[in-house]
Amino acid sequence: MALVQRLANEYNVTTNIKASGVRRGHGKVITELKQYQRDLQRNKEDLPDLVIVGTDSNCKKILEREREINQVTSDLGDIVISMIPDPHIERWLLLDSEAFKAVFGKGCSMPDQKCERGRYKHMSLNAIYDATMVPPLDGLERVEELVNAMNLQHMEQYDNSVQRFLSPLRRQFRTWQQTES
Repeated sequence: MALVQRLANEYNVTTNIKASGVRRGHGKVITELKQYQRDLQRNKEDLPDLVIVGTDSNCKKILEREREINQVTSDLGDIVISMIPDPHIERWLLLDSEAFKAVFGKGCSMPDQKCERGRYKHMSLNAIYDATMVPPLDGLERVEELVNAMNLQHMEQYDNSVQRFLSPLRRQFRTWQQTES
């Protein structure tokens, strides 16, 4: 949500973000997404301008995850953008050591790209604990600040999944920016 809001601000696009989270993995995301689409079809006047579906790749190919999302959301047309961090969202938090240092006082190591459950969650929490004098609640209370400090172009160079999300989102915001002008 912080990343979407940051880009909206950069493009001077007004947003009204309604976030919904799902726990228990990718299968549950798809189940809930199917239900959400059914709800939207019954009540078309509540159709949002944009639906962002986020799920970790969890070591699957990004194209496979996108295909699953597109199959479920085919009736929604082009208002759906997929956000599929590869392999996990926590890896994105470690891609910009300078931003990490600006927020937490100490940089972090560039993460490798291995597929291991919990790997990047532990790496990001350990990097936060190592950098701060005061232990954070869960390490995530400063994510918005971190996202706002990130060099997104730098991140896109190191992680294709960042680029695959930001490119269509920027395109959509440019379109809205032009229609608002």
